[in-house]
Amino acid sequence: MIDLFEIFLTAGFWAATIRIACPLILGTIGELICERAGVLNLGIEGIMTVGAMSGWMWVYQGGDLWTGLVFAAFVGALFGLLHSLFTVYLGLSQHVSGIGITMLASSLSFFVFRMMLPSSTTPPKIVPFKPIHVPGLSDLPFFGEALFSHTPMTYLCFAIVPVVIYVLYRTPVGLAVRMAGESPMAIEAQGINVLTVRTGAVAAGSALMAVGGAYLTMSAFDAFYFGMINGRGWICVALVIFASWRPGKALLGALLFAGLDALQVRAQQVAGAFIPYQFFLMLPYVLSIAAMVIMARRARYPKALLVPFRRGERI
Repeated sequence: MIDLFEIFLTAGFWAATIRIACPLILGTIGELICERAGVLNLGIEGIMTVGAMSGWMWVYQGGDLWTGLVFAAFVGALFGLLHSLFTVYLGLSQHVSGIGITMLASSLSFFVFRMMLPSSTTPPKIVPFKPIHVPGLSDLPFFGEALFSHTPMTYLCFAIVPVVIYVLYRTPVGLAVRMAGESPMAIEAQGINVLTVRTGAVAAGSALMAVGGAYLTMSAFDAFYFGMINGRGWICVALVIFASWRPGKALLGALLFAGLDALQVRAQQVAGAFIPYQFFLMLPYVLSIAAMVIMARRARYPKALLVPFRRGERI
């Protein structure tokens, strides 16, 4: 028990928590934007996969890291537009369309990877983002390693959250997005096109999801391999519910799950000789589900979520 407690006193544990949380933060914020506009995007798992592959492939083919991020976001936005076509304009099932997007994006990612690198037996590597040194901060004991020894993408992930909060709650665009998920007839009466607002929100949210996938191949690791998203997209969908559709709580939820994930890896080393390792593998998911159930009972979801909008119809 003492050894387990000492894990929380190590800078490496907190640094790992931050790294693990980054793709979850981006994916959760992206999903949250979609759902606040009234559209459930279950294509997140596939969009994160295609973002991971496209960003990595751009750099592997000689492109710049930052333009690789832009390219990943662009590809993710394209899949968001495809999802919008089916759900926003055609009014089809958001569940079915989302699962279809996941299958299409994942399969297309693997197909393009094999087409571009047919003879590759091991995942080729790129030069990813490197940790940056913050003068006066990176050299601090404990806090320097835990907070100020990360890559630029890591800091970008955390910077996006206050930006999204400001846009959602302090700008006309954010008000239109929130009202599209609460009372689309109200903004339609103001002359705002609900379909355009929802489409833009889904495209923007999908772009963030793709950047979350690209984080794995361009910052956390240096290669793309099959199955690397490993269910992170579905965790993001659950974290949106846990956060009650609020970006600040979404950040805390992502850090909570990441902390539990980082803890289970280290707990295996401490108590693995006495407790089967499978117990530690399931621990983050069990505790996250328990937390989500508790929080979901008080959650207030957008009233028009999953409801197609058609002009002239009351919701």
